[in-house]
This record gives sequence, structure tokens and C-alpha cells, in this order.
Amino acid sequence: MTGQSRSQVAELADGMIATLRNGWQVIRTRGPNQVQFWLIALAVGIVAGSAAVLFRNGIAALQTLLYRTDDVAHLHSWAGSLPWYWVLCIPIAGGLVVGLILHVFTPDGRVRSVADVIQGAALHEGRVEERAGLASAAASLITLGTGGSSGREGPVVHLAAVISSRVLTWLKADGVTGRDLLGCAVAAAVSASFNAPIAGALFALEVVLRHFAIHAFAPIVIASVAGTVISRLQFGDVTEFSLPAASFLQFYQELPAFLMLGAICGVVAGMLMRTIFAAEDLANHVQARTGIPRWLRPALTGAMLGAMAILFPHIIGVGYETTSAALTGQLGLTQAILFAVIKTIAVAITIGGRMGGGVFSPSLMVGALTGLAFGIIATSVFPDVSGSTALYALAGMGGVAAAVLGAPISTTLIVFELTGDWATGLAVMVTVSISTAIGTRLVDRSFFLTQLERRDVHLAAGPQAYLLALFRVADVMRPMGGERSPSEEACWELIEAGDYVDAQSTLEAALPAFDRTGAVFLPVVQITRADEPPKLLGAIYHVDALRAYNRALAATAAEEHS
Repeated sequence: MTGQSRSQVAELADGMIATLRNGWQVIRTRGPNQVQFWLIALAVGIVAGSAAVLFRNGIAALQTLLYRTDDVAHLHSWAGSLPWYWVLCIPIAGGLVVGLILHVFTPDGRVRSVADVIQGAALHEGRVEERAGLASAAASLITLGTGGSSGREGPVVHLAAVISSRVLTWLKADGVTGRDLLGCAVAAAVSASFNAPIAGALFALEVVLRHFAIHAFAPIVIASVAGTVISRLQFGDVTEFSLPAASFLQFYQELPAFLMLGAICGVVAGMLMRTIFAAEDLANHVQARTGIPRWLRPALTGAMLGAMAILFPHIIGVGYETTSAALTGQLGLTQAILFAVIKTIAVAITIGGRMGGGVFSPSLMVGALTGLAFGIIATSVFPDVSGSTALYALAGMGGVAAAVLGAPISTTLIVFELTGDWATGLAVMVTVSISTAIGTRLVDRSFFLTQLERRDVHLAAGPQAYLLALFRVADVMRPMGGERSPSEEACWELIEAGDYVDAQSTLEAALPAFDRTGAVFLPVVQITRADEPPKLLGAIYHVDALRAYNRALAATAAEEHS
């Protein structure tokens, strides 16, 4: 190559590097355009999908090491042959490690989950806690690897949200971009976990973003496909469960049975969720009364799980072996009912005891067992117009999971993609629709939204409720001394009458105060000490509060319909 040619190549390379550097600077300062964002979505999908695969492999590696088996797909059967003291001690050790991790790396000792991702999308411009999120992922991996009875999908969703939050920090992205990228990461993680690209994309839209905006659809699908490709490169293009060949709807006369199954699944889902919340409340009460250190709570939880696992090893981990046995009709009626009850208790102990993991896989297992039990009864009473019990197990699996997640569309598709059985759509859809209608009324729409309601984060009612919490009174008030601010005398008259708002409160507290008093404005004060008078900072006008609220509603509507 001549010197002139080398010089031209060098100039071309320098130009490309400068272009990439300038392009990156533009993305960081002005935000990505559509094409750039699609490329970022692809990259985030690859990373989030890889994280989901690594998380799953990490659980398998830890289970292989501790339970001394090479086939984690049949861990429950293998655990039943181990010495009882080994089955007991593994969850205790895992709980102790989990407790120490959460104690050191989280401010409250609580595992972050899908509920925190939904909160991040609604209230924090698509961001979640990164330090606590990484600690929660480690805690969940150890929980599932050492015998905890929960699911791996929830931790993977939050881990993906941590990845997107880090990218958003680099990009300095706004709220709309932040939520869209969060949806991309979640879609990729769910797709990689289930080998379900359609369901992964819809899960991100239906559960996390809670809207189906057109502008978000393309990048989320791109990320979802990327996550699926990563999963299939690792595990192959296989379904999680295999059904018997005869799992089809026998006659249309059988559809009323699935209506009944849907109602039962809705009640079972409600019981599952309420049992978890009751266990959490009980554990909180016991901890407060006894003074148990928060780092010791997961270890005591592990002791209870280990004791249960000695007699019922099927509670260990995500439970896919038992779910598969239910879908293939390998369990009897008594086993199905007993295992569903024991699994519900084990999941409640795990989550209420602040070990890691999610609720999706347990809801699949409880649903499959519920459907199988109902199917055994139905097919024995009406054998001439009944199909396979596996079909009832499949429909029950979708019914309970959909009610727990509050996500009938994505759950239906996940069930289909997990099994590869699309011929049973009518039965599954009927069951899911009825179970969701019933189950979501026994709680605040879903397990995740109820978790948030219990923390006084009101997202279940929609934007018209939670947007008020985004505006601090101090940011909307008019400071004292301004042209349009009221006189100090008028403000102190209202303060002495007890009509004022704290500067640290939000419009969620201010607007009801306006309704109660009928005032045009309210003084804004800073309360320092109980024995000192409040410090007058300014006044918030009713019209200013309503104007800020209306702008937020308009922006939300524009995002959801763009």
C-alpha cells in the first residue's frame, strides 16, 4: 500500500471515530432519535437477555453444587433422596447469606422486585435503585439456589431495569425515553427467561409501562427478539413444558367447565396473594415484638423452608418439575391439592420472610395443580364430554398466573409459548378472562400493585391518582414577597386556623385540603420542631396546583397515545 493510500485510510478512520464520538455526544446531550434509539434498544436487549441467561445458569450451578445433582430439572426428586439434615441446612445457610447481603446493601433489608420496576416507570422516569437492585439480584440467586420457594422471573425483570437505569444515566434521557428503554430491558429479560418473544414484549407494555403506545412498540419488540435469540443460543429453540398429544378441547359443551375453572382460579390466586401479604405482616409483627435483627430474618425463614422440604421437596426452587408433572397428568387428585396448598404456604414464607425471588413461577405451579385437580374431578363426572386433564392443568396455570400478575394478555401468550400448544386457545382464554376478573378484585388489581398500595404508593387507580405525588408543594408555591403572593397577615390567619400545607408534602395532600377548606390559596410552611411555630415559606394557589396537574395529565395522555 502506498503512503498516499495509507494516509487516506488513516483519514477515513479518524473521520469515522470523530463521527462516532460526535454522535455519542449528541445522544447524551439531545437524546437519541428514533433510529439511534432502536440501536440502543437492541444493545440493551442483548445485555438484558444475557443477564437473564446468566442468572438462570447461576441458579443451576448453585443447585448442582449444593444438592450434588447434575440434573437440576429433576432437583425435587433428587432432594428427596438426600439426608434430611442436608436438606434442612442448605436453606438456612442461604438465608443467612441473603440476610447479610440485604442488610449491608439495602436501606430497609427488602428485596426489590417487579413492583419497584412499575414504580420506577410511573414515578421515577424509568429509573430504579441500582445498588439495592444488584443486591436483590444476588439475594434472589442465592435464595433460589439454596432451596427458596419462589420464582426467577421477578428478579430478572428488576435486574434488567438496573441495566436500563445505568444506560439512562449515561444518556441523560428524559422520562419518555427512560420508560421506553425500561420496557425494552424488561421485554428482553422476560423473553430470555421464557423463550417467549411475543409475551415478553406484551408483558413490558401491559404490566410495567401499563400502556400500548405505538412509539414504544417497535423498540420493545426489537429488544424482546434480541433477548429470545440470546436464550435460544444458550438453551436451544425448545419449550419449557411438553404436553401430551391428546390435550385438546373435546367439545364446545366443555367450555362451561372452563368458566367454572376460571372462577376457582381467581379465588385461588386471591388466596395465594393474601397468604403472602398475611405472612409478611405476621413476620413484621414477630420481628418488631421480639427484636430479631433484620439480617437474621431470612435465615429463620430458611429454617422453616428446610423443615418443609424434608417432607415436601417439591417446594424447592421454581417448581418446574412439579408443574411439568401436573401438565402431563402424572399426579393424583390428593397430590395435586396437597402440593398446591404446601406450595402456597412455602411461597408465603419465602417472600414474607424477606428472601428473594418472584411470584410468577409459583403462580404457574399452583395454577397447574389447581387445574389438574379440577380436571380430574370434571373428567370423572362427565367422561363423555371431557378432553384431557392436561388441558385443565394448562388452563389453570394461565388462570392463576394471569390473576396474580393482573396481565391476562401477556400471561395467555406466555402459557402458549411455554408449551407450544396453540390449539387449546379457547379453553385458556375463557379461564384466564374469568380468573382475572375475579382475582384482581380480591386485591388492588394485581399482586404488584397491591404491594405498592401497602407502601402507600397509589398506582392502581391510574395516572389521575399517582401524578399528584410527583409534584412537591414547594415546587408549585409562590414565595412570599412576590408580586402575586398573598400578604403575610392573610397567611398567618389561615395558619392559626389550622389551614396550611407542609412544604415537603405533595399535591396528593394539598388538593384535598383545598376541597376541605374551599380556600383560594393555602400557606406553605416548614415545620422544624414541635415546640416551635412553623416557618412561613410561601403560598400555593388552587389554580396553580390544578394547572400543574392538568399539564401532567396532558403529557401522560400524549405519551400513551403517541
